[in-house]
Amino acid sequence: MSDYILSCCSTVDLSEEHLKSRNIQYTSMFYELGGVQYRDDLGKTIPYSEFYRRMTEGEMTKTSQLNAEDYISYFEPFLKEGKDILHLTLSSGISGTVNSANIAAEDMREKYPDRKVIIVDSLAASAGYGLLMDKLADLRDSGMGIEELASWAEEHRLNVNHWFFSSDLTFFIRGGRISKTSGFVGQVLNICPLMNVDYQGKLIVREKVRTKKRVFKVTAQKAMDLCEGGADYADKIFISNAACREDAQAVADLLESQFPKMKGKVEIFDIGTTIGAHTGPGTVAVFFWGKKRVD
Repeated sequence: MSDYILSCCSTVDLSEEHLKSRNIQYTSMFYELGGVQYRDDLGKTIPYSEFYRRMTEGEMTKTSQLNAEDYISYFEPFLKEGKDILHLTLSSGISGTVNSANIAAEDMREKYPDRKVIIVDSLAASAGYGLLMDKLADLRDSGMGIEELASWAEEHRLNVNHWFFSSDLTFFIRGGRISKTSGFVGQVLNICPLMNVDYQGKLIVREKVRTKKRVFKVTAQKAMDLCEGGADYADKIFISNAACREDAQAVADLLESQFPKMKGKVEIFDIGTTIGAHTGPGTVAVFFWGKKRVD
């Protein structure tokens, strides 16, 4: 058993069962639904089906990042137990939570000078962030120490590729990620924008693909073009989805047919309430190990 805590936040969009099975600790972000604030507790307080239904019915959503005090309250019990902490944050290209984590870590290092608190910006989001954490759990379990693991994470985080699309642009328009004009045209022409997370951890629209069936194939081809080993890819693939499990399964079927050597089946997770508050329903995201993100 390692002598340190491997930690993340709820925006890894993995199930609680998966996190527990990998011995990964997490802290919860905050979101609002219908003017009421909740913890992003991986769907326990408000099931994802209810969350996305209420969004579709018009309830407004808002998110807020963890502040330094939140992180201190989360970190300190582990330190009191004599454990060191390696905590990866949601991408700085999406949230400023890494700054709060660093402030809290500095405070904790002064209070517990014999303990290590290491913060790493994942430059990842959703189950891409989760895929990185899953790999770090493998390396920890193989005996890698906390400092070596932190260095590995920083060196390889950009190898986690994120490709995602949405068949419902309503909430991308509402959040300003797509203009009203482009969104209207996109809805009329049945366009599904294909996006990714760039080397700075920011969300970027890369292509405008017409029809959902076509974007399934384009997304699978991106994986073939960019993954480690091409058709011989032998690592894991994660998919996250926002209330569109059938679409996620259709993409998973394509990926499994083109990567017969991959590690297990494609694992499909739900997009959680923090990320989902911005994407809305209809989003499918694919994550795999591949070429380093350079733009």
